[in-house]
Amino acid sequence: MAKLSQDDLLAQFDEMTLIELSAFVKAFEERFDVTAAAAAPVVVAGGVAGGDAAAVEEQDEFDVILTGAGEKKIQVIKVVRELTSLGLKEAKDLVDGTPKPVLEKVAKDVAEKAAESLKAAGAAVEVK
Repeated sequence: MAKLSQDDLLAQFDEMTLIELSAFVKAFEERFDVTAAAAAPVVVAGGVAGGDAAAVEEQDEFDVILTGAGEKKIQVIKVVRELTSLGLKEAKDLVDGTPKPVLEKVAKDVAEKAAESLKAAGAAVEVK
């Protein structure tokens, strides 16, 4: 079997859904007996002209909140199920009980992709 380069592996990950990628990470952790921890954010301290040094911290965790299901409620339920590990009933209850968080404490790019998917299905979404 040919060894895949890092770029080849990343290209494969780009094609995976969040659920498939999550399942891969779990399988990887089990197989190699490791834990995939998120990298700690780097806090940059810089001097301000004529002032004290201030620490600047960028938000690295976002919540995707479903604020409305819109006209295509079934499509929104399908997208919620794709983004989470919820069953049909749980996803329907989440959509019916808006506003509710769909994803919590996720990376910015994951939150943006999830919000785009939900908006494409007709839902009203906030990213906080």
